[in-house]
Formats: sequence, structure tokens, C-alpha cells
Amino acid sequence: MGLLDGKKGLILNVANDRSIAWHIANNAVKQGATCGFGYLPIGKMERRVQGAMSEGGFGNAWLHPCDVSKDEDVETFFSAARDQFGKIDFLVHSLAFADKTYLEKGNFLTTPREAFKQALDISAYSLIALARGAAAMMPDGGSIIALTYLGSEKVVPGYNVMGVAKAALESSARYLAFELGEKKIRVNTISAGPVRTLSAMAVGGIDEMFAHVERKSPLKRNIDADEVGKAAMFLLSDLSSGITGENLFVDSGFNTVGL
Repeated sequence: MGLLDGKKGLILNVANDRSIAWHIANNAVKQGATCGFGYLPIGKMERRVQGAMSEGGFGNAWLHPCDVSKDEDVETFFSAARDQFGKIDFLVHSLAFADKTYLEKGNFLTTPREAFKQALDISAYSLIALARGAAAMMPDGGSIIALTYLGSEKVVPGYNVMGVAKAALESSARYLAFELGEKKIRVNTISAGPVRTLSAMAVGGIDEMFAHVERKSPLKRNIDADEVGKAAMFLLSDLSSGITGENLFVDSGFNTVGL
């Protein structure tokens, strides 16, 4: 018996086999879920994503392009998902973007308006857009989760505009949880500690972050992405049926430490 036996869900976006979305997908499939995937249609991304999916043993899963910065892409994605699945039980929002030029220590002040708008649009507004499409496919209720980071609450040098975007993401999740609760749809976020993903490596000073977490966290180590994947299974499954609007930290307890 798997935690997600008989359940269907959509996961956006797997980039490669090191991404948190991949580890969530890997655990979801192992727990009995049928998953469909979205990917950003740029360059060789489709081939890279297909390779990562094959690595996890779900290479034949449904895959469809979706640029979340375009309303027409989101609409097309969910139209295709409805044709494929009919209804779903969960949605995973694991995507974000900010111009890495402005993800350097001491470079927040220089953030231009367009870079700010792009970061908020792709990293935060996308949750609202995807939740709207997913909610229409959840007549029996469901679970929506999004990935965030401590930089939304505390200053993490180099995280800069992405921290502002993650704060907006978390606030959006709470408002969505309130509005979708009467439809039996739960919305939560997972705040993961630093993980060596493709997107994380664009953040200035990331190696210092890893070293600092290892020194200061109660568990005296960094997490691995699979631990986030396992926590996601809890929030996607019926084990968390009474939990919504919450932010679950998976960071070796680092968020609890003051000095």
C-alpha cells in the first residue's frame, strides 16, 4: 500500500535528476501516484527532462510544455492535462526564476523594475495561475504544495529579489488556502534548506550557505533533496488532511537557530 495509491497529480517543473521536483516525483511514483509533468520549453530542456524521468523509472509519463509567464501556455497545459487525466488530486509547484545578475551579495539595490517584475511573476504569481487551473480539476478536493526558502523571512545575502518573490509566494499560498479550503483543497509550502540544484547554483555565495548550515543547524548537516521529496509525500497524502496554509521547514532545523 502506497500513500498515494490511486491518486493523480501534476508536477512543475523537473529540470534534471538533481532537482527537488524530480525527488518529489520519484517519491510520488514509488507511493503509487500517476504523475504528469510540465517543463519550460527552451533549448534542450525537453530532452533533459525526459532523461531525468527515465532515470527515475517514469520515462513514459505524460509530459507537456508550459511557460508559466504566459497565460496561454498555462491554459493550454491544463486543457491537455484535462484530456489526459480528467481530474487530479495534487499539484506541485517547484519552479522559480530571477535574473542571476542580481543574485549577488550587495546587489539588491541595483535590481531594476523589469527584473523585479519577472521574478515575482514567474516565482509567485505562477502559483495563483497554476492553482486556478488545478482547482478546476479537483472536484473531490486535493493538495497543492509549493517550494520556498528561508530567504523569504530572513536576509540571506545573495538571495536578494528571490527572497522577496518567495515571501510573495508564501503569502499567496495562505490566501489560496483560505479561498480553496471550502473546496477541500489544501495549500501548503515546504521551505527546503540549501540543495545543490541547477537553480540554487545561480545564487551568489551558495557554497558559504552550505558550510554555514552544516556548522549551525541542530543536525549539523545539510539536507538532501530526497528528504524534501519525503516531506512532500506527507503534505500530498491524506496523512496531512487537517493541514493547510502552513509552511513546513525541511532544513536540518536551521531556521530555529538565532546564532
